[in-house]
Amino acid sequence: MLKELIRDIPDFPKEGIIFKDITPVLQNPAGLKEVVDKFSEHYANQNIDVIVGAEARGFLFGPAVAINIGAGFVPVRKPGKLPYETASKTYDLEYGTDTLEIHKDAVKAGDNVLMMDDLLATGGTMVASCELVESLGGKITGCAFLIELGFLNGKEKLSQYDIFSLIQY
Repeated sequence: MLKELIRDIPDFPKEGIIFKDITPVLQNPAGLKEVVDKFSEHYANQNIDVIVGAEARGFLFGPAVAINIGAGFVPVRKPGKLPYETASKTYDLEYGTDTLEIHKDAVKAGDNVLMMDDLLATGGTMVASCELVESLGGKITGCAFLIELGFLNGKEKLSQYDIFSLIQY
């Protein structure tokens, strides 16, 4: 059912890109529940201390799954959005760079951390997020995505981690 709820938006955000819009999943109570339930079932017994979600769509499923599995939730954000002391990571994009930040006390040394985002494309955002968590001493137990765009090979950049995706294109 989930794949049928994903809407293709041609030429967004630029010409030649087919954007995978998850808004219909979020609008559909059964679809939203299915996503949260599938992630929760998959990670229920993996002793996860905290789920880390990247801005902004990583925030959509992470807190609900965290509640279900008894974990905390930590946001990774763009610069200047977090009020406390932060650690940051700048990474390369196709055209330019971007930076992510996390509170320095958000993950403790030895914490088992599940990384979560809506989409795995080239993997740059998730790699940077994982490096941030590891710099704080967190142990990445897996990376979870609603959608994986396999043809962009982002999974290869994350090959040292367990990858779990609900939908593959």
